[in-house]
Amino acid sequence: MNTSFEIIVEHSFRGERLDVFLAQHLPEESRSYLQSLIKQGHVTLQGKKVRCGEKISSGDLIVIQKIQKQALAKAFPEEIPLSVLYEDDDLIIIDKPAGMVVHVATDHEKGTLVNALLHRWNRPEELSTGTESYRPGIVHRLDKETSGCIIVAKNDQTHAALSKGFSERSIKKTYIAIVSGKPRHRKGTIALSIGRHPVQRMKMTERRPPAGREAVTDYEVLTSTEKESLVACFPHTGRMHQIRVHLQHLGHPIVGDLLYGKRESQTRHLLHAWKIEFIHPKTGTLIQCEAPLPKDFDLVPFST
Repeated sequence: MNTSFEIIVEHSFRGERLDVFLAQHLPEESRSYLQSLIKQGHVTLQGKKVRCGEKISSGDLIVIQKIQKQALAKAFPEEIPLSVLYEDDDLIIIDKPAGMVVHVATDHEKGTLVNALLHRWNRPEELSTGTESYRPGIVHRLDKETSGCIIVAKNDQTHAALSKGFSERSIKKTYIAIVSGKPRHRKGTIALSIGRHPVQRMKMTERRPPAGREAVTDYEVLTSTEKESLVACFPHTGRMHQIRVHLQHLGHPIVGDLLYGKRESQTRHLLHAWKIEFIHPKTGTLIQCEAPLPKDFDLVPFST
């Protein structure tokens, strides 16, 4: 949701650049996002649209209209190879590589899955419109560092049906992760409501409702070494960073997770969307897909 608010410049900030001033007063936002707001006219100084480097004066009135970050970005075709696990007239299942952002945003306008999709299918109308123009075809998301299965819809009817399947929890997902240590129990369920961290806005954390939302993950330890374990995770809900937060809560954060654990020699957190299973919304047939384990899961001698 877009919101507007006002700031009156205090005397001590006179002569400051507008973008620097906003970055100081809105630390939860990136400077590139704030500069995009200014450049596109969503910030006014004394009622006028101005440049990022405009100098402010004591008593100036700044009005900021905060726009969803993705709405400021525009997707364009980009030739990027894709690994397609399944495709028909209604949907595609992609094996997303680690390091690829799913859709464009102000700080990610190149190299995203959406850029690659627009090149492969030539025109945005060959993908579902979804809910926002910046993410054609995208029904759900994976974190940038998470690899594996992601579904893309080719038309709005399929998109709506798949979205309903995710919300009703009829689409079954299996993730696989390498975690630090060895969990005490081979199988278990983690039921922990999570929400945005009140201070560290990039993180999610345990929060009681209404600040936190229900989140449930089943897990099973497949095999272990002295230092690490291979764990299959079966999320019943789809909260942001759910598996990462739940495994940290268990006392066994995902190896390489900078946000919820630590990173040593890894280049990313070792989480992979391994399998996905659902009833096809058009044909009624059972679709089952598996994304092969990426090479960095060979860090330890596990087999599934």
